Amino acid sequence: MYESIHFASGGRQNTNASKPEVIAALKAIVGDENVVVDPDRVEPYGADAVKEKFPPEAVVFPESTAEMVAILRLANEERFPVTARGGGVGYTGGAVPIDGGIVIGTDRMKKIVELNVDDLYITCQPGLTTYEVQQAAAEVGLMFAPDPASYKDSFIGGNIAENAGGMRTPKYGVTKHHVLGMEVVTATGEIIRTGGRTVKNVVGFDLTGLMCGSEGMLGIITEATLKLLPMPEATSTVRASFHSMEAACKVLTKFTPEGLLPMAMEVLDKFCVAAVEEKYAFGLSKDAEAILLVAVDGSKEEVERNAIVVEQIIKDNGGFDVIRARTKDEEDKLWDVRRAISPSLMKYGTLKINEDVVVPRSKVPELVATIEQIGKRHDTFVANFGHAGDGNIHVNFVVDRDDPDAIARARKCVAETFQLSVDLGGTISGEHGIGYVKSQYLHYAVDKPTLEIMKGIKKVFDPNGILNPGKMFD
Repeated sequence: MYESIHFASGGRQNTNASKPEVIAALKAIVGDENVVVDPDRVEPYGADAVKEKFPPEAVVFPESTAEMVAILRLANEERFPVTARGGGVGYTGGAVPIDGGIVIGTDRMKKIVELNVDDLYITCQPGLTTYEVQQAAAEVGLMFAPDPASYKDSFIGGNIAENAGGMRTPKYGVTKHHVLGMEVVTATGEIIRTGGRTVKNVVGFDLTGLMCGSEGMLGIITEATLKLLPMPEATSTVRASFHSMEAACKVLTKFTPEGLLPMAMEVLDKFCVAAVEEKYAFGLSKDAEAILLVAVDGSKEEVERNAIVVEQIIKDNGGFDVIRARTKDEEDKLWDVRRAISPSLMKYGTLKINEDVVVPRSKVPELVATIEQIGKRHDTFVANFGHAGDGNIHVNFVVDRDDPDAIARARKCVAETFQLSVDLGGTISGEHGIGYVKSQYLHYAVDKPTLEIMKGIKKVFDPNGILNPGKMFD
């Protein structure tokens, strides 16, 4: 569980959304049963994984693009804030209505419009979970590659809005690499269509790419066309222990000279190892200062050959207790260690500050080593794990939530970690986004002229500032 260092708890802010005539109009659009105003029922929609509460005045559940258009036109006319929400599992407050107004829940927008096997795409509404998209593709022998850890809870619309990553990123990229086109409703209630159904499309500006990662600030996605791939015939995972985190991270660049691009490369440090072993008794080595997981996929012959090469490279570079999964069950058990990290880290304190910095892969060893020094310098416990194969490390500063001095030290650690990441050629977020949690640090990674262009784009799409206010650079 992630918890924030902000401890904000926004009161219910009354805007024009609470006017009786506005509530009546919303009910006329989507039906009485699809507008929620009871304080107890709207409260869960005022927080995400950050656990800070900003309850909306109403939660509205449209089912169609036409209903979305009508809601946004009403919001634009009445000037009340609108925040789109998917699964509500984000880590930066992107789906939280900090300025009040209404939340638009996409829970009812779950239709698969088309699944085209010949042309390798699926067109669907935004309320499907990533897992549901993956399952629909798998039923016809295809794969939707993005796989954020929250794939069973996160909605595909939210994944696009946050440009979500996941463990398969080293080989398959992030969500934006798998979005061919979208239907989007702007703040003024206009329907725009970006991209299309083809892999190649250079007609006009790349508005599809612009919408990916826009955090619900430019428009609300009502339909997405996603690229599918043939399902790999086989996968294999190798897990190994190392005597230092630095040694484990240095292996990341050793596969390229052998012509290998692993599907996933995940690392966890000694504190993560100790925490998951204490909680779940996986049988991990007591001598492990770090653990590296490497997965490959492809044809059976290719996977067998590459898995052997991975094993040898790991052994040649200091890995011990090397285990290679031979069956799907064995592979799942190896990955259970990685999935168990986040809840296990709460043994070290009552407040866990989880940041997701990213650097070029070759800089990961220096990043992790310096973050450990930052923690020591400020007397703050830190544990590191994450998607080392794409340079995206989850940095966890764990303190006592009742100790204001410890929290103040953690704030300094966060700021120095962000600056370090930028100095190493990276940035302050690899997949969580900015929201309001990281907005005060945006200037670390984005210069003023670029920021002004971003603000100008926001103004074009949302002239009255009703979409997701208070986020990123507000």
